[in-house]
Order: sequence, then C-alpha cells, then structure tokens
Amino acid sequence: MANSSSVLSRLLAKLVDYQHVCIIILCVFLISSSGWILMGRGLRNSASIWDYLHVYLGLVTAGLSVSMLITHCVRGQWRQMFPWLLADFSQLSKDLSGLVKGRIPVAGGRGLFSCIEGMGILLLVGVGFSGVIWFFLQGSTDALVWRGYHILLVKGFIGFILIHVFCACLHLVDFIRN
Repeated sequence: MANSSSVLSRLLAKLVDYQHVCIIILCVFLISSSGWILMGRGLRNSASIWDYLHVYLGLVTAGLSVSMLITHCVRGQWRQMFPWLLADFSQLSKDLSGLVKGRIPVAGGRGLFSCIEGMGILLLVGVGFSGVIWFFLQGSTDALVWRGYHILLVKGFIGFILIHVFCACLHLVDFIRN
C-alpha cells in the first residue's frame, strides 16, 4: 500500500511539473479547432470527431485549470498573482508608472506580470467552468446561455494569451539586455 501511494505521489508531482505544458497544448488544440465544431444546446446526434474531441479534451482542460489554480494557491503564489485580495497595489503601481516611463516591469513579485498571470488562470478556470456547466445542461434552454458565457470567456482568454506572449517576449528582452 505504501508503495502505491509513493507511485501516486510521484505521478501527481509529474502532473504538477507538466500541467503548464499540457494546458498550452490542449488550449492550442481547443482554440484552433473551435471553428470546426457545430454545437448549440449540446452535441448533435451526428456530431463529428472534432465535436467530441473538443468536448472531452475541454473537460480534461477544465480539470487541469482547477489543478493549476490549486497548485498556485497551495504553493503560496496566490499572494503574487492576486495581490489585490490583500489590497496590495504597491508593486503593481510601480510597474505601471515604470511602464509609462518606458521601463519593462519586473518579473515575479506582486507586479504587473504576476497579476496578468493571475487573471489568466481565473479566465481559464472560467472558460472551463462555463464549458462544464454547458456540457451538463445539454439540451436545455439554459445551455445556450452558458454557451454564450463560454464564448465570451474564451475571447477574454485568447486576449490573455496574446498579452501573456507579449509579456514573455518583454521578459526575454530584459533578460538578454542584462
């Protein structure tokens, strides 16, 4: 029994190590294939493989998004990614005023980059949550409402991805400069 628990703990540790990469791969697939699916209130009787892949890989991604949120909160990073929960805007305001002066914000801490990451995790959890609710409400009129929420949150998440990539590029520029 002890051996199986150590195997499980090692497996969970690997999942935590690779969850960011898994989420990236799954999100790229889900976003790029979303134009090929035809779903309103739910899966059609004649649903394509793309519909099924989107739904079931989306459910996996929703689970991973919650896992990522929990991982970041348990490791204490919630203070960095959500400093507004502590009413701490000091580094964020420094980063924003520095940005106006042409300075790249500092990576890490409770600044702009960390807040953007926190908003991204919340958006991803929102996308997953709305997709899961839409899945369970299939066939009902409420399913269309949750479909609307899902699409809106996906658009916000795509905006986050673009900002996140831009920030990563700024971080690399700063790293190369130093």
